[in-house]
Amino acid sequence: MSIRPYRDIQRRKSRRVMVGSVPVGGDSPITVQTMTNTLTADADATIAQIRRCEEVGVDIIRVSCPDEESTAALPRIVKAAKVPIVADIHFHYKRAIEAAEAGAACLRINPGNIGNAERVREVVKAAKDHGCSMRIGVNAGSLEKDLLEKYGEPCPEAMVESALDHARILQDHDFHEFKISVKASDVFLAVAAYQQLADACDYPLHVGVTEAGGTRTGTVKSSIGMGSLLWAGIGDTIRVSLSAEPEEEVRVGFEMLKALNLRHRGVNIISCPSCARQQYDVIRTVEALEKRVAHITTPMTVSVIGCVVNGPGEARETDIGFTGGGSNTHQVYIAGVPHHRLKDANVVDHLVGLIEKKAAEIEAAKAEEAERHRAAAE
Repeated sequence: MSIRPYRDIQRRKSRRVMVGSVPVGGDSPITVQTMTNTLTADADATIAQIRRCEEVGVDIIRVSCPDEESTAALPRIVKAAKVPIVADIHFHYKRAIEAAEAGAACLRINPGNIGNAERVREVVKAAKDHGCSMRIGVNAGSLEKDLLEKYGEPCPEAMVESALDHARILQDHDFHEFKISVKASDVFLAVAAYQQLADACDYPLHVGVTEAGGTRTGTVKSSIGMGSLLWAGIGDTIRVSLSAEPEEEVRVGFEMLKALNLRHRGVNIISCPSCARQQYDVIRTVEALEKRVAHITTPMTVSVIGCVVNGPGEARETDIGFTGGGSNTHQVYIAGVPHHRLKDANVVDHLVGLIEKKAAEIEAAKAEEAERHRAAAE
């Protein structure tokens, strides 16, 4: 029993599939994905973009493969990437076969739109031969004509029926290494579809609100929709769809998981919105601090509060706390207790030094613990 049961999230039980070396589903951590927006045929540009996403912690990256030039570039891209590559395939079954042969870890397809049964069989054989998993990607904007005629419009029932129809095609070919998504740009539709699908199968679910918009609008819509699902335990891998650079999608995805206590990476800064009581410029301080500590991957929590109203209370719950005080004399907390005062100094430089020191201590302790386990196992 957790000491804070109101924070507990009971994840939906799903089977596990592998995307290259990365597990998705089961008891595995929820993974964060994004998709490149360069021309895949331009391997240099695509690899450069993948590298930026890797630097901010992405787990899996998808690239679109609309033509032969794209799949021809894929071997070089796969070799250069440190994370598994998913090939996004629509309509042309040969692109899926080429992508599997090129080393893609996963194929994103809809079995129903790549041709007849023989073509599906060839794609499944290629996936089995090359160790590829698949993702069945249903989208409210591209539902099959017969389902639109049956239901009259994109609705949760139509999306789930589409997903399960596609799943049966793969199951009929004795292929079970797949995950499913049922995305919509409408938050209500996406959430309802995922809720119904979660009850209808045990396959891992790739969660997202598609075509969510620009950075601000898309982040809000994604946080409402995806956050609701994740809070309910639904979701094994996520992609935040933004009209922004893909590394920004990764950042938002991790922030979402951190807020729900589902995944921890980097420094979580708790800061106040500031008011007339602030004893230093909180907004500018936090802006600068976030940039200066973006390179730190060690999980930790830092509170940056403008005055003593909430500062001491927030500091009690964080690794490092900073509270503004009068006469330009501020209080620094370490592990929840007052540690020292800071007067007439650069706040950002001081906090960055404390954070980097704390990160080094945490990493050293982890390494020592790992060494003890290794020695005990010998």
